[in-house]
Amino acid sequence: MEPIDSDLSNTERLHIGDCLIVLPSREVHAPGARRSVRLTPKAIGVLLVLARGAGNVVTRDELFAQVWPDTLPTNDVLTQAVTQLRKALSAGGAFPQGQEYIETIAKTGYRLRAPVAWEPEDEREAPAVGAQAQEPGRSALAAAGSAPVVELSSAAAPPRSGFWRRARRRLLLAAGLLLLFSSLTMAWLLWQRPATESALDAATADGTGVIGSPQRPYRLITARQGFGTFPALSPDGALVAFADESDGGSTLKVQSTGSTTSATLVKAPAGAKDRFPAWSPDGREIAFARFRADGSCEVLVVGATGGSARRATACDGAEMLSFSWMPDGRGLVFGSMTGRHGAPGIRTLELATGRWTALDYERGEGDFDYAPRYSPSGHQLGFIRNPQVGGVWVMAADGGGARRITSGSAEMRGWAWLDEHAIVFGRRIDSESRLYQVDLRSGLLKDLGVDDAQSPSVAGMGKLLAFVHRAPQFGLFRVPLDHPERKERLFASMGRDAQPMIAPDGQQLVFTSNRSGAFALWWARLGQPDSLRPVEGFRPEARQSPDWLADSQQVLVSGRDDDGRPGIYEVAPEQGQWKRLPVPVGEPLQAVYGPTANLVFVIGSEDDGLVTLSLFDRGGGRWRRLAQVPGASQVRYDRATQRVLFTRLAEGGLWSADAALSQASFRELSGEVPTRWRFRTWALGAEGAVAYLRQDGGCAVQLSRLDQSQPSRCLEAWAASATNGFSVAPDGDAVYVALAVSDGTDIGIMPVPESASRPSLGVLKWLPVLGKPDS
Repeated sequence: MEPIDSDLSNTERLHIGDCLIVLPSREVHAPGARRSVRLTPKAIGVLLVLARGAGNVVTRDELFAQVWPDTLPTNDVLTQAVTQLRKALSAGGAFPQGQEYIETIAKTGYRLRAPVAWEPEDEREAPAVGAQAQEPGRSALAAAGSAPVVELSSAAAPPRSGFWRRARRRLLLAAGLLLLFSSLTMAWLLWQRPATESALDAATADGTGVIGSPQRPYRLITARQGFGTFPALSPDGALVAFADESDGGSTLKVQSTGSTTSATLVKAPAGAKDRFPAWSPDGREIAFARFRADGSCEVLVVGATGGSARRATACDGAEMLSFSWMPDGRGLVFGSMTGRHGAPGIRTLELATGRWTALDYERGEGDFDYAPRYSPSGHQLGFIRNPQVGGVWVMAADGGGARRITSGSAEMRGWAWLDEHAIVFGRRIDSESRLYQVDLRSGLLKDLGVDDAQSPSVAGMGKLLAFVHRAPQFGLFRVPLDHPERKERLFASMGRDAQPMIAPDGQQLVFTSNRSGAFALWWARLGQPDSLRPVEGFRPEARQSPDWLADSQQVLVSGRDDDGRPGIYEVAPEQGQWKRLPVPVGEPLQAVYGPTANLVFVIGSEDDGLVTLSLFDRGGGRWRRLAQVPGASQVRYDRATQRVLFTRLAEGGLWSADAALSQASFRELSGEVPTRWRFRTWALGAEGAVAYLRQDGGCAVQLSRLDQSQPSRCLEAWAASATNGFSVAPDGDAVYVALAVSDGTDIGIMPVPESASRPSLGVLKWLPVLGKPDS
C-alpha cells in the first residue's frame, strides 16, 4: 500500500488516489469519468476532514463538530455527504460506490484509505511552454482538464507573469494581515465587555452557594387544572386563543401572553364544543369549529373581542378537521375533509360568496392532507400528509408539485411556519411528543429542547412560539369487564407505561415504558412481580403495538437501531433475545404474524412514499411479497376467524379480508370507527370479537364492540386511556389498558429560536472556547 501523506497545505488542488479535487469549484475529476462531479459545500468539508486524518478513523462526532458547528444535524446528513463522496470518487466506474477510498467503521465513523497529496503550487501556476511536445497521456492532471494548454511565443511573457504573480501575493498578504488585525481587535472588544449571566450561572453564587435550578427556555401561562389545547397566537404575539377543555366541555378563551386571567371569547350552546381557533392575518377575527352533541359541526367566524359569530361552512363533525386563513384574509384554506360536506385534498373557501376552489397539486388517491398553512409571504403552502404516519410537505401557494420537508414516517402533532425558510413541528418520539425545527434550505433538523410539547403556533409579526405542554403519567391496569370498578394496577412506577399486550397463554405481558429512564420493551409473568425486566439492546417504537406468535414464545416489535433507522425485530422476551428482520420495505412501520410464523403482514412506507399493507412469505430466509393493499394504517390477524382486519389512512372505519388479502374478500365492518386519529385503539378478543375504546360524554374510557351490536360499557369515568394500543385477555373476561394516573395540559410560551442553518459570524463562534458568553 502506498504511504499516505496527511500533511495538508493551502493549495487549491488535491489528489486522493487517482482522483483530482479542485477546491474552489468543488469539482471531483475521476479517471474514466465523462465529466467532473460537483460536490456540496458540506461534502467538501467532510472530505477535507477525512483527508486531514487520512489513514486514521475519524469519528462521527469529529465530523459533526468540524463540518456542522453550532448545529444539531441528524446522522442522515452525514450519511448523505459520505454517499455523495463515494459516488463522486467512483464516477469513472473503476470501483463500486468508492469503497476503496472511504471505509465505514461500524458505530464509530469513517476512514480515508487512499493516498492524499496536494499539488505543488509551481506545477499549478507554471506556464505551459512547449505544450505541443507533450505526450497525449502526459498526466492525470491534464487528462482531468484542470488547466488549458497555452503556447507562449514571446520571450517577455515569463517576466511579466512573474511580476503580476509577486504583486498578487503581496496584495493577498496585506489583505490577510488587515483581516487578522480586525479579528483580533473585535475579539479584544468582546472579551472586555461584561459577561451576561446565563441561566446555569444563575443557579449558583460565586461557585459556593445554590440559589435555584436553571430556568427553562419557556414559561407556562395557563398553569392550572384542566386542559388547555389548540393554542393560536395573534399576528403581533400579544394574545393567545385556546380551547379550555375543563369539566367535559370545550370553550374558547383569549388571554395575553403574560400570565393574566383568560376571558371567554364566545359562549358555546349547551352540549357544544368549540375548538381549533385561528386568527385572521389582520388580527381582527378568529375562525373556529363548533362540534354539536348530534355529531354535526360548523366553522364560524367571530370578532377578536367577541360578539356574534357568523357561519362559514358546515363540516359533518369530522375528527381531523383542519383550516387556516388565506393571506389576504378573504377566505379560509381547508385540509382534506370527509362526509357529505367534504372533499379530498386541499381547498379554499371564499367567505363573502361561499365559493369553494380545489387546489391543483400532486397527491395520491389515499393521501389525507391536514393542517394547510400559508408561509409569512403567502408564496408557499405547507401541510401534513397522513398525520398518523406522515410528514410535512411544502408547495407553491397555488398548488403544483409538493416536496417533503421532514423525513421518516412519524405521528405528527402539529406544525407552524417560523419564517419563510424554516418550520417547527411536533412529533411523537418514544413516550412523549417533542418540538423540532427544520430549515427548508439545508434540511438541518434541530431539537428545541422542550419536553412533552406539541401543537406549536408562531406569531406572524412577532418572535413568539406557543405550544401545548402535556406531561401525563400512564399506568397499566387489568380491568375486568364484568366489574370495571375492580380494576387492578400492574407494576406500579413513576414512568409512562403503554401498549400492554397479553400473550395467547394469558400468563405473559409485554409493554413499552420509560420507567428505567430509557424507553424500552418490558416483559413479565403475571402474578410474578420479580420477573419484570427490560429487553435490552434495541429501542421499540411507541406508534404500533407488539404482536405475539400463537405459541407465546416470540413477539414482533417495530423499533429503531443506534442510527435511528426503523426496522422490525423478532423478540424472545423471556430470554431477552432479539434479531432484526430483513423486511424488504423502505420504512417498515408494523408487522404481525399471519396463519403461520413464516407468513407476516407488514405495513410500511415504500420508496415512493406510499404506505402499504403487504403479505410476505419469509420461508427459507427469502422474503417474497404475495399480496399488497395501499393506504393501510393498522393491521391485526384474527386466528379464530382466519381473517385480516385493518384500518386506512384516509378515512375512518374497519375493513376485513381473507388471509391471502384477495381483493374479492374485502369487507367493510364499520364505516365510522375506528376514527382516523384513534386508529390504534381497537383489539381482537375471543372468538373474533373486535373491541374498541372511545371517549364519550361522561365516560373517559368506553368499550364497544365493532363486530356486533352490543351496549357499550364504561370502563373508566375520569382517567383517559393511551391511544397507542391495548389488548383483550384470551378468555375475553378482561382488558389490559394504559390509563392516565395524572394528566393535564398547559399553554407554554417561548421566544422563536434562530434558524437551524444560521452560522455564527466572525470570532463569535469561538467565544465559548475562550470562556466568554456571546450574549
